[in-house]
Parts: sequence; C-alpha cells; structure tokens
Amino acid sequence: MTVYYAIGDVHGEKAKLDQLLAYIRDDATAYGCPHKIVFLGDLIDRGDGSRAVVETAMRLHSEEGAIVIRGNHEELMLHAVDHNESVGIYWWATNGGDETIESYQRVNGPKDDWREAIDAHHVSWLRSLATIYRDETRGLVFVHGGIDPKMFPNEDDELRMWTRSPKFFQSSRWPDRPELKNILVVHGHTPTDDFEPDVQPRRINVDTGACFGGPLTSVVLTPNEKPRFLRAR
Repeated sequence: MTVYYAIGDVHGEKAKLDQLLAYIRDDATAYGCPHKIVFLGDLIDRGDGSRAVVETAMRLHSEEGAIVIRGNHEELMLHAVDHNESVGIYWWATNGGDETIESYQRVNGPKDDWREAIDAHHVSWLRSLATIYRDETRGLVFVHGGIDPKMFPNEDDELRMWTRSPKFFQSSRWPDRPELKNILVVHGHTPTDDFEPDVQPRRINVDTGACFGGPLTSVVLTPNEKPRFLRAR
C-alpha cells in the first residue's frame, strides 16, 4: 500500500522544493499509509540553491529512505569534477553549472580550484546514485530521461539519463514485448511545453519546468487509484 511521491527536476529551486515537501507531508498524513519520496534526478544547476537541494535529498535518503535517481545534470557535474578538460567543464557550466558552483562557494568559500568548494561527500553520494528504480510488483519504473522500449530493462545508463527519443515518448507505439506489459514509466528530463504533467497510459513526465517559471511537480501514485499531482509554484 505504499504511496509514491515522485518529484520532477528540481534544478536548484530550493524554495519550491521546501513547499512541495510540505504538501507531500500533509498529503501522506491524510492518507495514513506508508509513503516513499522519489527524486527523479536533476537536483542541481540553473537555480541558485543546488547545494541546499542536495543536502535535503541526502537527508531524506538517509533518514526516510527516499529514492534518488541520477539525472544527466548530476552526470555533467561528475564528469566536470573527474576530467580536467575545458570542453566538459564549459558544457556543464553553460548548462547551469556556474550557478551550482556559486551555491557551494557561498557556503564553503571561493577556492583556487572550484572543485575544492564542492563538498567531497556530496560528490561521493551523487556518484553512488542509480539511474533506475523499479517496483516490479506495481509495474512502476522511475528513471530520469526514459527507457528504450526495444531493450528495456537492459538499456544503458546514458540512455536512461539522456533520451528524448520519439520512440520512447510515443508510448502507444511501443513494441509488444512482455517486458513492457503493464508498466508505467515515471520520468522527468524534458520540460513540458505548458508546465503541466504529460500523462499517457504507459508514461508520465513530471518535469514541469520549475527552473523556467513553471511549478515543481510531484505525481502521487496510490495503489488502485488514478495518478494525482501536487505542485509548488
């Protein structure tokens, strides 16, 4: 009877996250059932509160068993940390990495090497995150970007974090494979055009553009009920 609260791309929007978590607590109390929070990736970049968002996700993971999926922006950050090459660092920096570095420097102070401003235990924790979580009994698949309908569940991590393939988005055209029977893929990564969740019979996208002026959204998945949505604006 676990109720899942799957949160879309936070992108450093700490105030919206705090508000959404308050809504989740109230909703879970009203239901009175066990619940689990799932972060669908992209905790960081673009917004100004990336370090605080990571701290919050780490705490909920440790204290409440929250599930945290690695997104492509976490991957960009890890690549920049690990590889001292200008292209990777520039690509991350121009896609919101500068704001993430600033959020760490505000707390830890500016350093000669920007890497030294980022808490080492944050890097280790982000590195440990999986790219997919499944509740096979309920047929739920939580991932950042999506899956490969032809290969699921054996697609690679890069595809799970990065895909925007029409073959995934058009879930009505997925191949007839037993691995896809009765599953629901819950993901983020691709901001919706109207800041509303994209709900299809076999997938739900809850990236409603929190860092672009849209709300931060959580889908509420309760056994034997239609999906509901909580939003923090």
